[in-house]
Amino acid sequence: MTELISRAELEAAIAAGTVTVVDALGGDYYAQQHLPGAIALVESEVAERAAELLPDRDAAIVTYCSNPACANSEAVALRLDRLGYTNVRKYREGIQDWVEAGLPVETGVTV
Repeated sequence: MTELISRAELEAAIAAGTVTVVDALGGDYYAQQHLPGAIALVESEVAERAAELLPDRDAAIVTYCSNPACANSEAVALRLDRLGYTNVRKYREGIQDWVEAGLPVETGVTV
């Protein structure tokens, strides 16, 4: 299982610009709302798009999806791990927790 990151840790890392956040929901879910600066990358696209979107395999990466019941973030994290990414963590609580905490989100498709 992928190492977890708390909301507070993730919020601090986003604010400091020290993490790349990966939205594992993609599509309309991503367009509707996503964490600040997040890029969309779903499991089926990891093999073909990871090198382009995430060129530094040692950079801090955090995957997330909707909530603890959603398996997408774990699936993307595991695929990244298999491709040699060394610093991948998962925000298990997902965007539902982020929104319920009143934290900002972005909308629209940027990536």
